[in-house]
Amino acid sequence: MSQGIVQEVTFFLHSILMGLIITFAYDWILIFRKLFRHGKFWMSVEDFIYWFVCGISVFYMLYRENNGVLRWFAVVGAAIGMLFYKLTIRNRFVSIMSTCIYKIMWFVFRVIQVVLKPLKCLFPAIRRCVRFLNKKFKKVKEFIKKRLTVFIKTLRMVLCKQ
Repeated sequence: MSQGIVQEVTFFLHSILMGLIITFAYDWILIFRKLFRHGKFWMSVEDFIYWFVCGISVFYMLYRENNGVLRWFAVVGAAIGMLFYKLTIRNRFVSIMSTCIYKIMWFVFRVIQVVLKPLKCLFPAIRRCVRFLNKKFKKVKEFIKKRLTVFIKTLRMVLCKQ
């Protein structure tokens, strides 16, 4: 085979791989959305950032492999990669990964709850202590303010006499 044909086939395979990677990356966004529900605004921000990064990566691949020239077989290759990924892996991957990550998060939160449970009893005592210290601090502040006011008045009287 000639070197040109080998380059074109390599470029086509890279475009298929790019389609796979783009779809795989979007699946991670879907997993994140399943785990953490949020509004349409943040979903739009996520999608904008995703498509911006995808556009840059596709442009970089086109620039590196084909001097920035858009070839339709590259678009077809990316579509084939996306379709192949969607038909074979996508649904199972999203459900399995979101379930696994959810169970890991659930376990971690349960461990944190067990570890922090003894500290839960200390919170009322700490709150009472902080309130007590706050009251004492206010009394000390008022006392110092009164003493300073008396000192300033005395100082004015002494300065005015002279």
